[in-house]
This record gives sequence, structure tokens and C-alpha cells, in this order.
Amino acid sequence: MGFSSGLPLALTFGTLSYWLAELGVSLTAIGLFGLVRASYSLKFLWSPVIDRLPIPLLTRRLGRRRSWALTIQFFLGLAILALGMTDPKIDPAMTALAAVIVAFLSASQDIVIDAYRIELLLPEEQGAGAAATQWGYRFGMLASGAGALYAASLGGWHVAYAVMAALMLVGMVTVWLTPEPGGIAPPEQLPGANAAARIEEWLKRAVLAPFLDMFRRNGGLQLLVIVLFIVFYKFGDALAGSMANPLYVQLGFTKVEVATVAKIYGVIATLAGVALGGIVVMRWGVFVALLVCGGMQALSNLMYVAQLWAGHDVAMLAFTIGAENLTGGMASAAFVAYLSGLCSRDFTATQYALLSSLATVGLNVLAASGGYLAQTLGWAPFFVLSTAACAPGLLILVWLMLRSSSAPAGAA
Repeated sequence: MGFSSGLPLALTFGTLSYWLAELGVSLTAIGLFGLVRASYSLKFLWSPVIDRLPIPLLTRRLGRRRSWALTIQFFLGLAILALGMTDPKIDPAMTALAAVIVAFLSASQDIVIDAYRIELLLPEEQGAGAAATQWGYRFGMLASGAGALYAASLGGWHVAYAVMAALMLVGMVTVWLTPEPGGIAPPEQLPGANAAARIEEWLKRAVLAPFLDMFRRNGGLQLLVIVLFIVFYKFGDALAGSMANPLYVQLGFTKVEVATVAKIYGVIATLAGVALGGIVVMRWGVFVALLVCGGMQALSNLMYVAQLWAGHDVAMLAFTIGAENLTGGMASAAFVAYLSGLCSRDFTATQYALLSSLATVGLNVLAASGGYLAQTLGWAPFFVLSTAACAPGLLILVWLMLRSSSAPAGAA
């Protein structure tokens, strides 16, 4: 399931940005293409629908989670295929539309997978299940990153995206062979004398209750600060990462070089970082881990400046990508632990969808300015600026640490 979740991510920006840069699309336009993934930041808006509503005919036969997962994955495979059939040089608007659809379906799939995992596993299995999902997620990104670049170098971009569409079968087969959490049961009957009363009750349970629960547990001011922290913690890293592939193209790296070093070696470094980050959380607690790993993540952005000075140097590329992905993986492990600790067990699916949506704002919305900034400032000042952009999140974290004597319950 993690593989199926990670697969579409690079196809709507990382791999797509390489395709666009190769065609000579401007850096500003490439940066703005990051906006097509706004669905990851807005998925909490429709998460109650996926979480609570049945699909006619299918839900009674397959169950609520399996019916939604298989339906979304089927259309997601078709959307990826359609994206690969577009020509961004001739009709960039059609490419953007197809990418928006892929991102929307991918974000919707994440909602189902998160709920599926939480409901399927016992409480003592949740940690291992989350770790397995993260590893699968990275392998999915490896397939759509390095795998897509290799496929494109052999058969072109249309073939690469067709192969990625076929790989959605991995997730579909997994869901088909996995039992429905709690067994297949008839859809829940809501109380109420009429349709209006039942809709009102559904809105209270599915939409209002999860948000009111977070407000009651944290209070207004602290909840606002938490939201700002979630948005800005990964912002600087996302800003730098949004222009990584265009930098590689300008420095003359080939598809195979980028696929081998930036994708395969980078994913291995990320997995090592996730493991190290988990150890740091266990040893020092979630807040200290967030501060230490976040500081290292910020400094790693300066490696892009060193890469710019080194030019087309594969060894330096390996060092740059290794440092950036290792620290990014460490920060991600601490960040996921923090988000998990903020969720109430009664509303995990909707609350996690909300928090993970906020976490992608920096990646998918704020970082869309990366292309304009790089084009205006130049490469070296841009990456120095991306390092400075990490400061707001870390300063907010210090405020939260001073307000709390311990990490959120369950976060460590």
C-alpha cells in the first residue's frame, strides 16, 4: 500500500519537472507546475466523504475501505496513462489538467490507505505498519523517479508513464488480497426522522467532531501555532527540492546519472535517515529530535551551492544528494512521530488527513515560487535563501518546546 501511495508523487512534479526542463520550459513555469499538487494540501476537505460514505453496489460486496481503494486506484492508473500521452510543449494546459487529476486521485488514495492501515492493525502493530508504509512509499517514489527516468531514456516519456500506470496494479492486487478491516458490514444507518436530519447527523460525526476534538485538547492559540509549525517545518527543504532537477539539467547531468545518483542512491540515503530519525526520537524525545534533525536538514540545502561550484561532478552529486536525503529522512521520521501524537484515536483518519494536508502546504503551494526566485536571484542566492526559509519553522518549534514540558502523548 505504501508503494502505491508513493508511486504517483514524483509523476506530478519531480519526474515531470525533469521532462519539462528537458523541453526547455522556463523555470518559473516549472515552479508553478508545483501548484497542480494542491490536492495533497486540501484532501482534508473531502476526507469525511471517503471516510464515511459508501459506493453504491461495491461497498456491500467489498467493504468500505476496499471499495474506495480499488475504485480510486483504477482511475488513478488511467489518469497516469493520460498524463503520459500529453505533450507539455504543444499543450501545457492539458498536461497541467492531467497532472491535477493524478494529484487529486493520489491524495484521495492516501486518505483510504491511512485509514485502512490504522483500522487493519492492532494497536501494538501500528508502529511497524507505519514504518512498512514509509519504506514502501520510498520504493514507490524510487520506481516513479529512477524507474521513470530509465524508461524514458529507453522508450521516451510516453512509455515511461505507461509503465508507471501499469505499476498501479501492485496496489490493486494488494487491496484485493487484503481483508476488509473488521469484515464486510452493511453501511452504517444514521439516526433521524428524515433525510435532512440524517445529513445533519452525518456532518456532525464526520466533519465537526474531529476538528472540535483538536480544539478542545489544544486550545485556540496553541492550535494556531501548531498549524503554523506544520506548514513551515519542511518549507525550506521543499523550496530547495523544487529546483533540484532543473539544476541537474543545467549542470549537464544525464537522465541515467540523475536516476542512478539522485534517485536510487538518494532513496537509500532517505531510508537510512528515516531509521536514524526514529532512533533519535526514541533516545531524545520528539521535540529535541525535531530541532536537531530540522537544523541538519536546513544546513543540507547549502550542499546545492557546493554542487553548483563543483559543476558536472558525479561524485559531488552523490555527496550532495546523500547529505540532503539523509537529513531529510531524519526530519521526516521525527515529523511523522509528532503528527501521529497529535491525533485522537477516535478521529485518526480525518485528523491525520488534516494534519498531513497542512504538512504539504509548504511543498505544494509555498514552494511553487521556487522557479521564479531561482530565475530572479540566481542559483547560489536561491539556495542560501532556501536555507534561511527553514528558520521560521524552527523558531516556532522552540516556542512549542517552551510551552510543553513533554512531547505529545504517543508521539515518541
